[in-house]
Amino acid sequence: MLKVIIILLFFSFYLPSNSSPKDKIISQMKLTNNLSFNFLQTINDKNEDGKCIIEYPKKIFCEYSNPSKKKLVSNGKSLVIKTSNKGSYYRYPLNKTPLEFLLDKEYLISKIEELEPRDIDNKYLNFKIFENNNEINIFFDKKDLNLIGWQTEDIYQNLSITFISSVKKNQEIDSKIFKLPKNNQSSN
Repeated sequence: MLKVIIILLFFSFYLPSNSSPKDKIISQMKLTNNLSFNFLQTINDKNEDGKCIIEYPKKIFCEYSNPSKKKLVSNGKSLVIKTSNKGSYYRYPLNKTPLEFLLDKEYLISKIEELEPRDIDNKYLNFKIFENNNEINIFFDKKDLNLIGWQTEDIYQNLSITFISSVKKNQEIDSKIFKLPKNNQSSN
């Protein structure tokens, strides 16, 4: 009888149904290799939208609906914003942007493990991360615990709010999309 009680106690502590929302978020993140999603981004009251693919660690490919900003790509080291203006692009070191942290799944998991989520309107769970003078807010849906967006300041100190929808996890991805343009084009 004592063995049965010990086994039941053991399972009651380790069953996923008894896990906290934070533990479930971490478990989901650990199983996620990539995300495909639609996004709506607001920077200084200007809205942009499009589609993105994130592949961990630190790779992202976004196509904007707005023709003036065609693509955003990171290969894990650099971030490139390619415009439709004669194929020009702007290149930034990824480690100088908040995306350095948002695209690093292991970093996010380690920070979430340290933090307690803030409940927002009984709809969202928010984790607030402070790193290298960056404040990064990450939001998860309280019902299904999926990532739904983030809030950061961009490299020009503009508040950037990104909502994501139609999220698909662990899709087959062509890794060529994370290839950066050649250096013979104009860049900053």
